[in-house]
Amino acid sequence: MEFKRIAIDTSKHVFTVHGVDQAERAVLRRNLSRSQMEGFFAKQPPTEVALEACGSSHHWGRMLEALGHRVRLIPPQYVKPFVKRGKNDRHDAAAISEAASRPDMRFVPVKSADRQAQAMVLSARELLVRQRTQLINAVRGHAAEFGVIAPRGTANVAAILQKMADKEAGVPARAQQILARLGHQIETLDDEIDALDKEMAAQHKTSTGSKRLATAPGVGPILALTLTLCVDAAQFEDGRHFAAWLGLTPREKSTGGKQRMGKISREGNERIRQCLVLGATSVIKAVTRSGADKKASKLATPWLLKLLERKPRKVAAVALANKMARMLWAMMSRGEAYRRPAPTMA
Repeated sequence: MEFKRIAIDTSKHVFTVHGVDQAERAVLRRNLSRSQMEGFFAKQPPTEVALEACGSSHHWGRMLEALGHRVRLIPPQYVKPFVKRGKNDRHDAAAISEAASRPDMRFVPVKSADRQAQAMVLSARELLVRQRTQLINAVRGHAAEFGVIAPRGTANVAAILQKMADKEAGVPARAQQILARLGHQIETLDDEIDALDKEMAAQHKTSTGSKRLATAPGVGPILALTLTLCVDAAQFEDGRHFAAWLGLTPREKSTGGKQRMGKISREGNERIRQCLVLGATSVIKAVTRSGADKKASKLATPWLLKLLERKPRKVAAVALANKMARMLWAMMSRGEAYRRPAPTMA
């Protein structure tokens, strides 16, 4: 039997497939084990296969494309509205198929194994930074139990450990031993993060696209490399769609002809959104600091200066991050370097 579309609800061990015919009627509902997947789809004629986009879906997408199938990866948030009552694997697979049938549905391109491997350094660094932050917070919390306080920041951890080891602090020896172990773990993570930073710097220098994006104000090597490895500009219609995908646009709750705009949605890639806001904040700091140099004056566009007069810095940073996202999309889609906006005529 030929299918119009086969949807797969993936998991670690059991996969649920949902096939429909040309009339969109369900003619296949079946569970497959991981070992049965390749054999089952190898027997099927080339057809459209839909999956939810996740980490492992790119692996299955590459396998299915090698078998001649057309793979469609759908963001999970676009599948959820089609799930019927009584959530289970079969209903999830049917929802994926229903979502894939929509003519205006947006899909995620299948990543190559090399691109996934190159992007692993980003997620690995993020994980280690998160673990280091947890350890630092633990050290600060335990030290506070004995009245030892120090300013915030990674650089002040050594001062906390030194105070804890001081005999005058009156800290029990057992507590000193435990905190010393945590301090050793923080040092180990510092070394690992430094090593990953060097790898990312080397990767950035060899990437033409990453170096081109880094010419824009507020864009550093980490953001430029993340955009190069994790974003396909062709999947967005324009820069506004890219900014909305990053969660940098207001959440709208409008009804009855009345428009109500709220806070930013915070959807999409959290790492890219965070880097954009941090980059925008650095630009604003350079523009507003006293005795700003010539380089900072070039960043002080009339739009930004007027925005800072009307809005708080944090709000202005988010607005600038939105504008940076649209600008970076244009640079990626057109393969162009950063061009400073021409000054407006008075």
